[in-house]
Amino acid sequence: MAFDYDMDFDSIDFREQPELYRVGRGEQGVLMVEPYKSEILPHWRFKTPDIAKDSSEKIYAMYLDYKKAGDFVGMDMSRKFLQMGYTRARRYANYKGGRKYGSYAKLGRNGYVSVKRNGDHV
Repeated sequence: MAFDYDMDFDSIDFREQPELYRVGRGEQGVLMVEPYKSEILPHWRFKTPDIAKDSSEKIYAMYLDYKKAGDFVGMDMSRKFLQMGYTRARRYANYKGGRKYGSYAKLGRNGYVSVKRNGDHV
């Protein structure tokens, strides 16, 4: 079932009302579904290989705890964070500083302009 972005995420506790949860595609809703976001997010780190390994082990342990408790929403949210962490870790591995789309150079009072990795202006 498609993820419903029109739900009142500020007032829904998906542990209390798991029937309202929609899986969606990929990582949809990963930063919206409480209380799981608040439980998992503090452990979601990926900047270095060691940090990513520790993070993934902790989140996987949370996945197993949710599984043991029969908490499908917690399991799916853990999966989404692991998937998202893998994606971000790959970005850090492939792009120095994790910046996939280049950097920005300040041009005086005119603001910012996008700059390609090789320094050429876009």
